[in-house]
Amino acid sequence: MSTNDNPPEEPMGSELPPQDEPARSAGPAAAGGDARAAKPAAPSRSGRQRLAEAVWPPRASRAQLIVALLLFVLGLGLAIQVRSNSDSSALRGARQEDLVRILDELDGRTKRLEDEKQRLEDQRKELESSSNQAEEARRQTVEKERQLGILAGTVAAQGPGIVLKITDPTGQVQSDQLLDTLQELRAAGAEAIQVNGVRVVASSFFSEEGGGIAIDGKKITQPYEFKVIGKPQDLEPALNIPGGVVQTLEKEQATVAVTRPAKIVVDALRAAKQPDYARSSSS
Repeated sequence: MSTNDNPPEEPMGSELPPQDEPARSAGPAAAGGDARAAKPAAPSRSGRQRLAEAVWPPRASRAQLIVALLLFVLGLGLAIQVRSNSDSSALRGARQEDLVRILDELDGRTKRLEDEKQRLEDQRKELESSSNQAEEARRQTVEKERQLGILAGTVAAQGPGIVLKITDPTGQVQSDQLLDTLQELRAAGAEAIQVNGVRVVASSFFSEEGGGIAIDGKKITQPYEFKVIGKPQDLEPALNIPGGVVQTLEKEQATVAVTRPAKIVVDALRAAKQPDYARSSSS
């Protein structure tokens, strides 16, 4: 019987998976489960910690920051207003010691105001008596004008000094040597100088004119006489120093004589020159 000789056919889909497949597929799942089981549970957080995490770091927007700033300014203004309103009632609850201290401060302030008032009164009195000060100022102005006039050669002057007379019989003395004499006298402290009737000022100069010597364009003849107002004890030694004016002129065969009169009069005057461009800065 042929039907019994062939093995029976197994139904479709009833084939069993290999024996090792469940082991391979179950391996990772089991490992994952073991890992989850081994991971410690997260500790629970307190309410304060959750609040701190929600507040910091701040996550406010720009609009929220502006609103917060406005609220802060509004609160500050209200606080100042409340404090100013309560100042009027502060004295009601003040202690006696505080009231005494406040009174002392008021007394001190009153004393300072009185002193200031007295100072202003004194200034007013000084202004009322300013006529005397104005007279003194006028006197000082006149004196200053006189001093400047002496330096400028517009007024006469007198005082102690020396007279220097130079005689040049051979005519060897040159204008530059007389200029050196003038500079030496100025360096020694001469305040007013007159040479042969010509007033010497800061702008004076010596020159050769027609075979002679001229001062500021005015010809002078010998003997050349210098009238010098100043301290004689300084003027004469300055002329007699070794290699100075006297020795230089004597080398030119000139005769030099220095005297000390009791009073020197310098009366040669120069016309006051009006400046063309310069003006007083106070005008």
